[in-house]
Amino acid sequence: MAKTDTVRSMVEPLATAAGADVYDVTFTGGKLVVALSRGGGIDLDTLSEISRDLGAQLDEDDVIGGSYTLEVTSPGLERPLRTPDHYRGAVGESVTVRTNPDVDGDRRVHGVVESVDDDAFTVALTTDDDQPTGEHRTLRFDDVERARTTFSWGPAPKPGHKPGQKPSGKSKKARS
Repeated sequence: MAKTDTVRSMVEPLATAAGADVYDVTFTGGKLVVALSRGGGIDLDTLSEISRDLGAQLDEDDVIGGSYTLEVTSPGLERPLRTPDHYRGAVGESVTVRTNPDVDGDRRVHGVVESVDDDAFTVALTTDDDQPTGEHRTLRFDDVERARTTFSWGPAPKPGHKPGQKPSGKSKKARS
């Protein structure tokens, strides 16, 4: 059993008890990252509690062996998509996908996840400013080098206005 599978089996009961789900577990370069999610968002107290409990259990069972850094976090607004379940959870959301070099077509795909099956997913393509193109692209999971959801903060402020500043409605006259 891979270390990440072992960690997942250890953290799942802790997450379930806190009303959360295990989104992902990765271990690279001495950094163990456990991403947890919960409908409506997950709070820092829950993350801290699970981090303490999981850290103690990992140390007691010596699962990792050697030094490592444990990070218990939320997947964030822009979540990585690595598994079919991640893509299923992103149906209707904007995504950015980078395909493997040997895949036909553009390597960078931007759009909204429309559908997902066991082997592939379909994206309704959009322009860089999130306007639908009317085109669709289906990619196999094996075709993907990296993918993540994207979050749009809304339109940029109008030129000449600072964020949070209300227009005065008064015109300024030049002084002579």
